[in-house]
Amino acid sequence: MSRIYVIAEVGINHNGDVDLAKELIDMAHEADCDAVKFQKRTVDLVYSEEELNTYRESPWGTTTRQQKEGIELSIDNFVELEQYTNSKGLDFIVSCWDLNSVDDMENNCNLKYHKVASALATDRQFLERLNETGKPVILSTGMCTQSEIDVAIHLLNNVEYVLACTSTYPTLIEEVNLNHIIALKDRFPFTKIGFSNHYSGLAACIGATALNAECLEFHITKDRTMYGSDQIASIESVSELMTNIRKVEKMLGDGIKVVYDSERPIIDKLRKVSNTV
Repeated sequence: MSRIYVIAEVGINHNGDVDLAKELIDMAHEADCDAVKFQKRTVDLVYSEEELNTYRESPWGTTTRQQKEGIELSIDNFVELEQYTNSKGLDFIVSCWDLNSVDDMENNCNLKYHKVASALATDRQFLERLNETGKPVILSTGMCTQSEIDVAIHLLNNVEYVLACTSTYPTLIEEVNLNHIIALKDRFPFTKIGFSNHYSGLAACIGATALNAECLEFHITKDRTMYGSDQIASIESVSELMTNIRKVEKMLGDGIKVVYDSERPIIDKLRKVSNTV
């Protein structure tokens, strides 16, 4: 089995703090992840004025607008974080949530992939804009029907990974549905299939590894009790998780039954042979 491509999603768990974002990048690097992923929104395009004016207490004020703007990074922040990420030998990925954000990233950063968040998987205009970038794409399938997944893959020119996903934070055990990885592999045999995790423990990602997922994505955090809607569905013990993922990778083997040299002394000691067999 080839090495799984592992994305540590910082997402919005940085809470608008570049120094915290760098700490999370360091966490991903030290744990042997392959990439980090952030999210980018143009607040006035993604949310309605009515929603932005609703009451919401946060460290930045008492409206949803103040909260959403408080957690957004500036373009200069993204440029700085891309440079920092690359200095650690990690790929830099962003989930853009609107067309302006795609333009911002294309004009200022050199993303390894564009990531289609599950909420954007049914937005034809958005998918067509990603085609124009020429960049490879990672597609999440949360809150999508199978027919919606089929349409998105048909529309996108350069899908490299399709990720099984359930878009609840955190995901209930009975709704993780790891076997959707197998179903996607059967349906799209020429596309790499992976898993985007929103379960709060380690088991789902380890299970996805055992099902030959080719890409894993999971949210990371310093502390699940920190402010933020995604913290509760994030992983604190990233190094422990990655150690187990890399172990399971090796344990899977190639599926060909062989007698290992390490077994031969046991054969000499314990093997019984019957002439009737």
